Amino acid sequence: DSGDSISELQEWRPVIYRKCTDTLWLLLFCLFWAGLMFISGYAVVAGAAERLVLGYDSFGNICGRKNTPVEGANLSGLDMTNKKYVFFMNSCGLEIQSLKISSLSLCVSSCPQEQLNSLEDLQSFARNNGSFLCIYNLTVSNYTLNPKAAQLCPTLPVPPSKSFPLFNRCVPQNPECYSKYASVLISMVNEMDVFHRILSGILAGRDTVIGLSVLALAFSLILVLAFRFIQTLLIHTLIALVVFGLLFISGVLWWLHYDYRNDPSTELETEKENVKFLLGYAIFSTIVTVVLLSLIFVLRKRLQFAVQLFRIVGKIIGRIPFLLFQPLWTFLILIVFWVFWVAVLLSLGTAGTAQSTSGGQVEYRALSGICYMAWYHFVGLIWTSEFILACQQMVIAGAVVTCYFNRNKNNPLPHPVLSSMSVLFCYHLGTAVKGSFLITILRIPRIVLLYLYNILNQKKNAKCLFSCCFCWVCCQESCLRCFNQHAYTTTAINGTNFCTSAKDAVCILARNSAKLASINCFGDFVLFLGKVFVVCFTVFGGLMAFNYHRELQAWVVPLLLVGFFAYLMSHSFLSVFEVTADAMFLCFAIDMETNDGTAEKPYFVDQELLTFVSQSNKLTTGQNHRSTRSFQDTEDGTELQPM
Repeated sequence: DSGDSISELQEWRPVIYRKCTDTLWLLLFCLFWAGLMFISGYAVVAGAAERLVLGYDSFGNICGRKNTPVEGANLSGLDMTNKKYVFFMNSCGLEIQSLKISSLSLCVSSCPQEQLNSLEDLQSFARNNGSFLCIYNLTVSNYTLNPKAAQLCPTLPVPPSKSFPLFNRCVPQNPECYSKYASVLISMVNEMDVFHRILSGILAGRDTVIGLSVLALAFSLILVLAFRFIQTLLIHTLIALVVFGLLFISGVLWWLHYDYRNDPSTELETEKENVKFLLGYAIFSTIVTVVLLSLIFVLRKRLQFAVQLFRIVGKIIGRIPFLLFQPLWTFLILIVFWVFWVAVLLSLGTAGTAQSTSGGQVEYRALSGICYMAWYHFVGLIWTSEFILACQQMVIAGAVVTCYFNRNKNNPLPHPVLSSMSVLFCYHLGTAVKGSFLITILRIPRIVLLYLYNILNQKKNAKCLFSCCFCWVCCQESCLRCFNQHAYTTTAINGTNFCTSAKDAVCILARNSAKLASINCFGDFVLFLGKVFVVCFTVFGGLMAFNYHRELQAWVVPLLLVGFFAYLMSHSFLSVFEVTADAMFLCFAIDMETNDGTAEKPYFVDQELLTFVSQSNKLTTGQNHRSTRSFQDTEDGTELQPM
């Protein structure tokens, strides 16, 4: 019995001598990544991402490089080093037949800048520019002499076109031709894969997307520094800016929708698509504005508590300044992984065998099993991304635990972040793997539901059902993320496995929920307002930038990606404060549970945090008396001994 009581007393002590936790899950993750490496190697060997990025003609030649011949295709295997652009011979009459574009395509060295009305114009353009727009085996001198030249050359008149950053294609500039061209490509992309449309949206406005991403990064860094150094002024200024930003963005979206809808020159399919999505953006922005303004009005009297909370969190980060750099390293690692993932996906999507047809053209037949590999690769994206984020959470939680359970606050332990990293990589990677796997389990049904929702877009009853299921899964995922964070903090303290840590964290938080829930929720709400601030002003910059390219860009997808990226950036940086606050309150609850303020068991909490919790929750007089007495004994108390 005495042994059991000693074990119970030491249950919540930060331990030095640890053991590896959830080892089997780490082994499973290593085996999973071995499968990813096999798929990556197979994609590199069997795939040809160059076909998607550089473009290729109807005879199996990749534009901009030397090619190897395909058996049965006489015009394959040509040297296209100087011919970098894909030219469709009937760009004004493109049609989709069996998921393929009906028009023949060629690799050309330059796109025709002016309209070509006759075979003589084609011949003159070829001689002056060195760009041949007829079938490769038809010489320039025979453009006007060959009786079959009308079938071997592009449909006349050839509209003016230019190379647009959409996979090096010659895009027609005639509004009618461009409308047909864009609608066929978009419909083809919708039939094939949503990913291709996202990628084409990025490439279409890549310069603007990159600039706005840098802007979102700058906003996030400024906000992090502001939360760290000017908490008192920041809260009121932030709320004022968020209110202004929400109202302003909603007004701009409604104005742009009205302007596009009533513009008589709005004829292109891309412009009509922009009108539809602008209406959706405006409605969504208005709903978010109303909800957030209502919450701000209800919680306006608790602003002073938010100032005190971020002052305390800022003090902890001040003791561990390297915590502010954690999101940067995490973000760089995620970027490297995402680039690798996209490269493998492109290679995997183009893995196929070239086969010649009866007309001497080349078709690519997908290899068997590619679909299953793509799904496996997709699960790897979610699981690995969540694992990287879980490692960041465990590092921050471990550093905060080390700082909190240090008796001498004025003399912090050296290198708490590096110490937390070493503990993570030596002992608790399996715990991070298990927690991230649980998130992955919920993310996959969410994506499947979204896919089914898009398929059943016309059935109202099905849409309502899938919307409810989708919201339910999203709520579960949010709760599980909070649950995981507390489990990681408990693992950083006790060195226990994921399930044991989760059970202990839930038990102690359930007993202290009345004290800490309202404080923590309000702090999370203020941080969410910070994310809204970054998204609002980044999206506003995107609206202004993309609005100058109405004719040539379907900027709905790039704008959506910019908003998502801005939220991701702000979440990555502000999560330092969120995780620090969560870990701090869990340590506080543990401190109150396991200590009583006597000389034998003094509290670790400092006076400012204790006073803040007491004021915000209106603790009883007896609790206040115990808190005061405890802190008078803290300096002479005994140190908690590790196991």
